[in-house]
Amino acid sequence: MKISTRGRYVLRLMLDLACDGKEGVVSIKTIASRQDISTKYLEQIISMLGKAGYVKSIRGAQGGYKLTHEPQYYTVGMILRLTEGSLSPVSCLDDKPNLCPRAEKCVTLNVWKKLDEAINNVVDNITLADLMQISEDSTSTDEILEKI
Repeated sequence: MKISTRGRYVLRLMLDLACDGKEGVVSIKTIASRQDISTKYLEQIISMLGKAGYVKSIRGAQGGYKLTHEPQYYTVGMILRLTEGSLSPVSCLDDKPNLCPRAEKCVTLNVWKKLDEAINNVVDNITLADLMQISEDSTSTDEILEKI
């Protein structure tokens, strides 16, 4: 599994909103400048986030965007799944129950299941609030991962 540029950018955008949006709203131009991402690309991403209910826009001269919920509400997993779809390492794990005709005799299926569980365990247990903590103080990523 490889996270796309869009997936990486959406996480950076959400983290930027979480860190700087505590006091109000943040403009796309401000985020684009800070994150070194094109404004046009961020506009596409923010539109998707708005449709999903993750962010809301505030119109007007002092307008911009802000998170709909508090940072601890958003996990890395829910943000990435919005852009990436499934995070499963193999497509046969996307179906519940597994519809692969080879599932019963597939020797490697348990490897893929374990990998899927490990990925989900990490991304579903790290929130924007955790990433903010890493960004704002001396908390290390390892310390955050230890709580998982």
